[in-house]
Amino acid sequence: MPRAVVVCFPGSNRDGDVARALSHASGRPTPIVWHADQSLPPGTDLVVLPGGFSYGDYLRCGAIAARARIMGAVGKHAAQGGLVLGVCNGFQILCEAGLLPGVLMRNANRHFVCRMQHLRVENTKTSFTKGYRAGQVIKVAVAHGEGNYVAEPATIAALEASGRVAFRYCDASGDVSRENPNGSINAIAGVYNEQFNVLGLMPHPENLIDSLTGGVDGRPMFAALAG
Repeated sequence: MPRAVVVCFPGSNRDGDVARALSHASGRPTPIVWHADQSLPPGTDLVVLPGGFSYGDYLRCGAIAARARIMGAVGKHAAQGGLVLGVCNGFQILCEAGLLPGVLMRNANRHFVCRMQHLRVENTKTSFTKGYRAGQVIKVAVAHGEGNYVAEPATIAALEASGRVAFRYCDASGDVSRENPNGSINAIAGVYNEQFNVLGLMPHPENLIDSLTGGVDGRPMFAALAG
């Protein structure tokens, strides 16, 4: 099974949730890596940047964390084909670090949004989403104030043409025109890099792995990463 680690920054608050989801899928403990470390543990296959408010969201969300010492090792890991997953604040960090295109801006309605949200799975031919069906509608949680995905028109066109949009916000029927909690262009909820080994998404699949917490629609992602 792939070896996964979770990076913890000052202000991270979803590192434990992601570690639990990974351990639940793999059957073994998931190490936590500190932001000031210079390297990843030997044999690391997957690095997860969790949600939260790294460095208090000073400057811009994820801007300081993107320059943390550990991010040099994360960038090298990605360049060598290793898997990297950024959730919520982790998505913001990946964009600020240049590992993903675009930027996450303040929600269009200027309010923090915290609720359950449907997503449509757009591309299932990746290590992250192979446990889903193309077009499948899943329900996960969102909790963010800066989730409005923005990029230059040429970048959006390239993402769309190459299948690099991972998820879109939608309603229960899969209609992407009715549900967009933050105003993201084309209702984009997550994107890949060009090699499809780096994924950033705003919603929290790690919170939906147990029916006691509202559902299990996040479980296939972590099962796929553990398999």
